[in-house]
Amino acid sequence: MIIGLTYDLRDDYLSMGFSEEDAAEFDKIETIIAIEESLHRLGHTTERIGHLRSLISALASGKRWDMVFNICEGFYGIGREAQVPALLDAYRIPYVFSNPLVLSLTLDKGMTKRIIRDAGIPTAPFAVVKETADIDRINLSYPLFVKPVAEGTGKGISGKSVVRNTSELKEQCLFLLERFNQPVLVESYLSGREFTVGITGTGAKAECTGVMEIHLTNEAEQGVYSYVNKEDWEVRCTYTLAHGRVARECEEVALAAWLVLGCEDGGRVDLRHDSAGVPNFIEVNPLAGMNPVYSDLPMLSRMNHIDFDELIRRIMDSAIQKIRP
Repeated sequence: MIIGLTYDLRDDYLSMGFSEEDAAEFDKIETIIAIEESLHRLGHTTERIGHLRSLISALASGKRWDMVFNICEGFYGIGREAQVPALLDAYRIPYVFSNPLVLSLTLDKGMTKRIIRDAGIPTAPFAVVKETADIDRINLSYPLFVKPVAEGTGKGISGKSVVRNTSELKEQCLFLLERFNQPVLVESYLSGREFTVGITGTGAKAECTGVMEIHLTNEAEQGVYSYVNKEDWEVRCTYTLAHGRVARECEEVALAAWLVLGCEDGGRVDLRHDSAGVPNFIEVNPLAGMNPVYSDLPMLSRMNHIDFDELIRRIMDSAIQKIRP
C-alpha cells in the first residue's frame, strides 16, 4: 500500500515563534522517520505529506494515497485533531486512528467524562469552569485537581494544579482561563497510583498492549504527572509494567472506556487509583505519541515484549480491517 504520512513538526512551530509549551504536542522528525521506516519494513511505500495545509495543497493538486497514517494534532480549536480525518473522509481516503467524532469528543475532557460517567465507568466527580462565575458554583470536596479541558502532553498541569482551598482554586482557574483561552476541568483529586494503558484494535477486537505505572522521583513535581515531569522524564519519572490483579483491573476499565467512546486502531487510556484503590478514568488519547523511545504507548508496549514494528503492524492491521472486513 502507498501510505501518506500527516504530522505536525515541533520545529516548524518553534521557528514560527511558538513557545516550547505551545508546541509540546507536536512531533520531532525522528518520530516521523521511525514510523516511515517501520512501515517500509512491513512492506508499504510511504510519502510524507506534513500538516493540514500541506494535505489540502496535495489533495487539490490531485494527490491520493491508499491510506494515510495520521498523527496531526492540529493547533486551533476544539476540533483541531479531527480536521485531517474529516478532510480525508470528504475525499474517501482511509486513514489510521480514530474518526472525527471521536477525536473531537475526546479532546474535550469534560464531555468525555460525562459519557464515561453515564456508562458506569469509574471517574472522579468533576465540574467545568467556562467563565469566572462558574468557580463559585463548584460543589466538590477539596483537594481538587485543575487543568485545561482540551490540552495534552501535560500542558497547563503543574504542582499548582492540586488546589486545597477556594483561594487556590480561583487563582488557578483564572490563570488557566487566560493562558489557554478555553474552559477548565475541575475534578476531585485522585490520590492513588497512576497508570497508562496501551490499546490496539477497534471495537470487539481491541486488546491491551500493556499497563504501565508511572512513578515520580524525588526530583519531580510531586502528586501530578505534569508538563515539566513529562518533558524531563528521564530525571523526574520511572516506569514499570503492572502485573496481576492491578493490571487486570486497569485493563478492564481502559477497554470499557475505549469501547464506549468508539476509539479506533490504537491509543492510550490514562487511569489513577482513588483512595480505595479503584482505577478511575482520567482521559483517553486516541492520537497517542508514537516516538519509539519515549512515547508512552511504544514504551509500555516494548516493556510487554511488543516491539515498535509489531505495534505499527497491529495498528495498521486494525485500520486495514475497517476497509477490508
